[in-house]
Amino acid sequence: MADLKYYDVILRPVITEKSMAGMSEKKYTFLVHPEANKSQIKEAVEKMFEGTKVAKVNTLNAPGKKKRRGMVMGRTAKIKKAIVTLTADSKDIEIFAGL
Repeated sequence: MADLKYYDVILRPVITEKSMAGMSEKKYTFLVHPEANKSQIKEAVEKMFEGTKVAKVNTLNAPGKKKRRGMVMGRTAKIKKAIVTLTADSKDIEIFAGL
């Protein structure tokens, strides 16, 4: 496994209706590096967003979808999502504030 720094772990936030509904419960969804584990994700969130305390991290791996172009079959890239739950006394994450 590659040596991942905390700024390489989180790729981008996931902006969907379901992820926005979870923000009221202090649950935030991010796309993360496929080789990152839960402790690395927790460390990255706490370092990137000041004043946040992570209670737990749930991850899921999604395989690439099958795509076809004529006779050629292929797959899209696999992704890994992380649902980060913050503690009750933690600050909210600012990138989601205006949405």
